[in-house]
Amino acid sequence: MGTEERKEEHIAAVLKKDVEYEKSAGFERVELLHDALPDVDYSKVNLKMKFLGKEVFPLMISAITGGFGGAVEINKELAVAAEKYKLPIGLGSMRAMLEGVEEESYLVRKLCPSVPLIGNVGVMQLSEYEVGRIENLVSRAELDAMAVHLNPMQEVLQPEGDTDFSGAVGHIAKLAERLSVPVIAKETGAGINKAIAEKLREAGVEWIDVAGSGGTSWSKVEYMRGGKPPGFGEWGISTVDSILMCKGVLPLIGSGGVRSGIDAIKAIALGAELAGAARPFLLAQDYKKLDEMVTEWIGQMKVAAFLSGCRDYSGVKKLKYELR
Repeated sequence: MGTEERKEEHIAAVLKKDVEYEKSAGFERVELLHDALPDVDYSKVNLKMKFLGKEVFPLMISAITGGFGGAVEINKELAVAAEKYKLPIGLGSMRAMLEGVEEESYLVRKLCPSVPLIGNVGVMQLSEYEVGRIENLVSRAELDAMAVHLNPMQEVLQPEGDTDFSGAVGHIAKLAERLSVPVIAKETGAGINKAIAEKLREAGVEWIDVAGSGGTSWSKVEYMRGGKPPGFGEWGISTVDSILMCKGVLPLIGSGGVRSGIDAIKAIALGAELAGAARPFLLAQDYKKLDEMVTEWIGQMKVAAFLSGCRDYSGVKKLKYELR
């Protein structure tokens, strides 16, 4: 099966099937301490921060799709929302563009000129394509950073998966050394532990998106496509545990099972610099409720900050919490 057909199948599964982890991302374990007397004017709560040199709200539209005809409209609508609400946005795997199959779905910069736009290639593609080819994606799509997604679980279960991950750290190091923009290492839903975070730092990676378990289970997506062996639908490190393991190693994006603005604030309080989500944005776009969802989540983040006694982003980074 070609890349274009596979990407289309993935989106169909994520939109219409039960592909969520049964186990939690862990945010219900995090109790932010309520401030009954906040010395804050709620109307002046400002959570903006700097990410990749641009001022944004600390909520990222994580990598979702690209590479087939149906992704064009999805990415355009997400890019418009990203610009309107000042959210960073990630593109789905750009393998189709590397292969020359489809590129229009990735060329959304004109719709989101003022926010970070992050590309996406699989670690497996780094052994197939020279850095110059990846650099061409950066130039063509006008990217601020390139995410390298780490998806061994998906690949080993995928009927047509690539399973030779030997030398992957060296390929990442080569890319980080030569690429003109920062490299972000991103899991795809099974989390990253501290030892791997340290390896990525040594390889020159500048950011880590932990993408822990508790959200979309890509093993379940592949099982729907005929993947095997069974038994890995709940495999992975929860997002909360992954953030706690990796904080202090590199700046973190906390994604994986973020399903509200309250979860997003908790991810930042735990140690991430910003939070991210993918499937909720995709579903909201599909149901024509994207603006409604984004305004709700932003509102939740601001209220959670206010009820914790915070007036700005720096306050959220210092929030006290208890783990249950």
